[in-house]
Amino acid sequence: MYESKSQAPVTRAQFMQRVGAHSLVIALLLAGSLGLGIAGYMYFEHLPVMDAFLNAAMLLGGMGPVNAPVTQAGKLFAGLYALYAGLVFIATAALVFTPFLHRLLHKFHWDLKD
Repeated sequence: MYESKSQAPVTRAQFMQRVGAHSLVIALLLAGSLGLGIAGYMYFEHLPVMDAFLNAAMLLGGMGPVNAPVTQAGKLFAGLYALYAGLVFIATAALVFTPFLHRLLHKFHWDLKD
């Protein structure tokens, strides 16, 4: 997916395609994670769609739930979803910054004599 140190950096258009591909993966990851959270809150806590969305979005954003879980299953789901949301946050941050950091490092290390 990425060029090696001995290859020239990709063109700006190819780089923008790479950023777009990463953005698509991020969007799919967030949409799937949000859907999972909404479904879990609706099933385990019997919340309406908008309340389930709010709780899932707040956890994915790192803010914490709005409605405290009341059922044992809901508490277990909320805890596991919070741990999952933390990993999604880290993965999303990595996917956002990777193309830019790779390009920056590649430009510094590319040997122009090749």
